[in-house]
Amino acid sequence: MTPLSITVTPSQASEAYRATDSAGTEAAPAGAGEGGFGGLLSRAIGGVVDASHTAEGQAMQAIAGGGNLTDVVTAVSKAELALQTATTIRDRMVQAYQDIMRMPI
Repeated sequence: MTPLSITVTPSQASEAYRATDSAGTEAAPAGAGEGGFGGLLSRAIGGVVDASHTAEGQAMQAIAGGGNLTDVVTAVSKAELALQTATTIRDRMVQAYQDIMRMPI
């Protein structure tokens, strides 16, 4: 089995960033304070919470005797992946903040 390799060119990365940035500013109403990076981060955290609620609902259905085991495992896996992603982003943001604070003025 060969490892998966993904190649991203600088132009692709730039285009992805531009699309993300414009999606963050266009989705929020004017004056709502939800545009840009803060809004994007807020929506991402909301996605983590939604994934967790979905997983809990699927698990409760399975416990009650209904639901499909495959759906439960899929929902729990998605919630776990979302939480791991959020934790990684948080760790990197804290590290970046610490790096900035250590910079000499």
